[in-house]
Amino acid sequence: MREAVVVGALAVCPAVASANAPAPDLAREAAVAALLDQAKDSPPALRVFLRGMPKGGDLHNHLAGAIYAEDFIAWAGAKGFCVTANGLTIEPPPCPAERAIERFAVADEFGYDRLVNSMSTRGWQRGVGRNDVTGHNQFFESFSRFGPIAGETAKMLTATRRIAASDNLSYLELDHNTTTLGSTVLAAPDGPLTEADLASRYATEAKTLAPLLPKAQAELDADEAAAEKAMACGTAAAEPGCKVAVQYLFQALRALPPGQVYRSLILGFMIADADPRFVGVNIVMPEDAYPARRDYKLHMAMIRFLATKYPKVKLSLHAGEVTLGLVPPQDLRDHIAQAVALGAKRIGHGTGIAFEDAAEDTMARMARDGVAVEINLTSNDVILGVKGADHPLNLYRAHGVPVVLSTDDQGVLRSDMTNEYVRAVREQGLAYADLKKVARAGLHFSFLPGEALWTDPVALKPVAACADLATPQCAKFLSTNRKAALQVELEQRFAVFEDERLKRAKKP
Repeated sequence: MREAVVVGALAVCPAVASANAPAPDLAREAAVAALLDQAKDSPPALRVFLRGMPKGGDLHNHLAGAIYAEDFIAWAGAKGFCVTANGLTIEPPPCPAERAIERFAVADEFGYDRLVNSMSTRGWQRGVGRNDVTGHNQFFESFSRFGPIAGETAKMLTATRRIAASDNLSYLELDHNTTTLGSTVLAAPDGPLTEADLASRYATEAKTLAPLLPKAQAELDADEAAAEKAMACGTAAAEPGCKVAVQYLFQALRALPPGQVYRSLILGFMIADADPRFVGVNIVMPEDAYPARRDYKLHMAMIRFLATKYPKVKLSLHAGEVTLGLVPPQDLRDHIAQAVALGAKRIGHGTGIAFEDAAEDTMARMARDGVAVEINLTSNDVILGVKGADHPLNLYRAHGVPVVLSTDDQGVLRSDMTNEYVRAVREQGLAYADLKKVARAGLHFSFLPGEALWTDPVALKPVAACADLATPQCAKFLSTNRKAALQVELEQRFAVFEDERLKRAKKP
């Protein structure tokens, strides 16, 4: 399983061959847009409409956070795990019989509900405990509560691809660290670390960490193979999830002491350079945490240094996941600007852009250089309290910044990609044509290998080789450029979806 993309997802639909160019049918699109306008005032009707819409890629999706608490609890129960004495989390056996999850989940319905609420933001979003904990803290505390069972990577991959398929996504770019690499981060040398120390520390760390890479690759081989088997991929009974292409971003950890942060970054750059399944590096954990704020410039220096060692490794960096009042004013001034200046190809969240000193200059640079922003509407609402007109999605769009919608941590947040599209329509005023741009951007600005289909993703101007899709040169181009192949498939899926919506609209 060393293929970076699931092969089944790359086959171009046969109907493409009959088209002369990958251009949309504007009359058909306008008719479907009118149907969305009719549905948008009814959340249930809008949900039904948008669930079937092809959505391209989810580029900001943390694998552990994508899993619903109920799944984690079920997997823990199957392994004999227990509910802790306070009923708020899980732990390995042994334990009293009444705390065994398999028994507890049946015998104590309200205790089970309390456990689900503790391991997610479900209860908090419905008002439970809001006087005692913020959405921010409930969200981040959830991860430690399901942590004891979060090593079930094969099951997690299976569950996430199944949800993606039901959401009509083509591609997932998952933030994921293998257990082999993740477990060594906390063992990094402690003590002070300055920018002047980066080169010497790297030389030592690289030698120490290199032997771990083959183990990490073998671990991912096994997890991917198990997920493929669980979905019967490659057989006549293959599930739809088999067609969802998957690649990974390594997540460096920012809310730790400098030595541990640097080790996590070194591991990320090393594995992304060595294994094509890891298409880039990210940096995660609360941006408002004390170490993350104190060492932000040092972290940027670490990344800048490592980028000189591994110039082919792409960066998608969480930046600007802060807002007024959450952090002091000085921590709102330039986090996004620093990440863009560093060479990030995408910015995760970017919620605090309006509070930055050079916001307009930063957005102009993002627009000019094709640096996309990954918008997480539910996440920003729950964690930061930013939603509706306060959200900068339309500010970015007004400045020409490429925008993608993503789920962030759909399991913890009790959301999915369809819900993000619903919110984009109802809260942000996006129309059908806007949603198609977002879906296309989810592939165009992905780190999928190969060239893109579009030389201009706004004007939808295709590469010369595929000006006519029914030519041998286009077929050859698509066979060697995975990104373009998925983009062509997306256009086909749009056509099928739009025809289906119009047929349904004509029925009495």
